[in-house]
Amino acid sequence: MDSKALFKLTNGMYVIGSRKGDKLNGQIADVVFQVTSEPITIAASIAKQNLTHEYISASKVFSVSILSEEATMQYIGHFGFRSGREIDKFKDVKYRIGKTGAPIALEYAIAVMEAKVIDQAEVGDHTVFIAEVVDAEITSDKEPMTYAYYHKVKKGLTPKAAPTYYAASEVKEAPVTSKKEGTAMQKYRCTVCGYIYDPQKGDPDSGVAPDTQFEKLPDTWVCPVCGADKSAFEPVNE
Repeated sequence: MDSKALFKLTNGMYVIGSRKGDKLNGQIADVVFQVTSEPITIAASIAKQNLTHEYISASKVFSVSILSEEATMQYIGHFGFRSGREIDKFKDVKYRIGKTGAPIALEYAIAVMEAKVIDQAEVGDHTVFIAEVVDAEITSDKEPMTYAYYHKVKKGLTPKAAPTYYAASEVKEAPVTSKKEGTAMQKYRCTVCGYIYDPQKGDPDSGVAPDTQFEKLPDTWVCPVCGADKSAFEPVNE
């Protein structure tokens, strides 16, 4: 079965925010959809192992920030590949506290909404939280980032806890050839988030020029998506 066929579903990319007491957390989700229009009801699928699931279960509220195509991989990686058990997700990002008390991520958001949980369904290792929308606002006229855009244009990977995850090992990558040297250059994959370092492209956002082999990356270099260091990378086999 070609699980990538599911990428054709018109999922989006969202930041889900919630709270437990005075603690805040957020995560990336790609399964959020409207259920009814009267009352306005939405559903969000959240992995049971995620801290956000614990917070939504406790507070019965969550926010949804719909991301634009301009959202960076670093921003998506911050909410999607790093755990709130290890870092404060909202410490260095722009957000506000909504009417329900849930944190609302504002960077790259084209629309935001808040909802109160009215029901839920247990589906395998996920819970589908069904919630009534209590507030909503359009914040930008930019284009929303679809799940297909995230994969095809952003070349993004999917966290293992996501409902749309497929194993990174299914992706076949071949070594690239340096235009400068005419020699094969080995690609490396991050074992934490699945990001693939392509030496032909380098990592310009981190000051790494094209045609820089992985072995020549500075020891201070980290994965541009999840922040893992070089020791978390492994060679990509043909």
